[in-house]
Amino acid sequence: MPGLSPTEPVSHLKRVPIVESGEPLVDFLKYCPLIALDKPQFSYRRETLIRKTVGEKLCQAAGLFPAGIYLAVLEGWRAPVIQQRMYRTMWDKFRAKHPGWSEAALRRETNKFVAPMRLDVPPPHTTGGALDVALLDRDGNTLDMISPYAANDSKGFPMAAPALSLKAKRNRELLAGVLVSVGLTNYPSEFWHYSYGDQGWAYRGSHQQAIYGAIIPDDWMPDPADVVDEPLVVVAGKAGRASVQS
Repeated sequence: MPGLSPTEPVSHLKRVPIVESGEPLVDFLKYCPLIALDKPQFSYRRETLIRKTVGEKLCQAAGLFPAGIYLAVLEGWRAPVIQQRMYRTMWDKFRAKHPGWSEAALRRETNKFVAPMRLDVPPPHTTGGALDVALLDRDGNTLDMISPYAANDSKGFPMAAPALSLKAKRNRELLAGVLVSVGLTNYPSEFWHYSYGDQGWAYRGSHQQAIYGAIIPDDWMPDPADVVDEPLVVVAGKAGRASVQS
């Protein structure tokens, strides 16, 4: 598809129709024991769910990394209530930093980092087709994919961020090489975000349609503590560590 934008704006994604496959969600930790769970950035109950085909691809990918390197998932499916709060968190951040910005300017900038809640363009994580990933060593330490940038420096977020250290570049290439080989695609504005089946995947691969729309797990109920109209709280002391399989 000509004219692809690395930021994948809503105005582009809404042109991609969704023909829902009806594929169920699975628990990726039970589905593939090789996968580790990375530590969260925000405090809320995370679900370890992903579409079944994505789980199969993750399981395949997890076995392709060199010895001592583990694929970790920060998050797959995300509840709409959390998506809304995440959007508000970013909105409030930009509003505090740029008090003179218009609503339209705030919306444009926020949309670059967090997908808004829309029926025609559901946020990728609400479809169960998207996931945020990292690589860990044997001790659960996150491999460097960001230096010389600080972890929260948005200049280092794009896959093709300039002036990356050789170590960070090689680790990104290792992650991308394995995940792309099993059919996942990277959102080029976030080196950690991959998907299959959603509108972003269809857009990047020039597919005629997406096969995953927004989904709610059967018999799922949100944690009452998460159902509040407040920004998310950053987890104190986040160090990028997780348990890994030996």
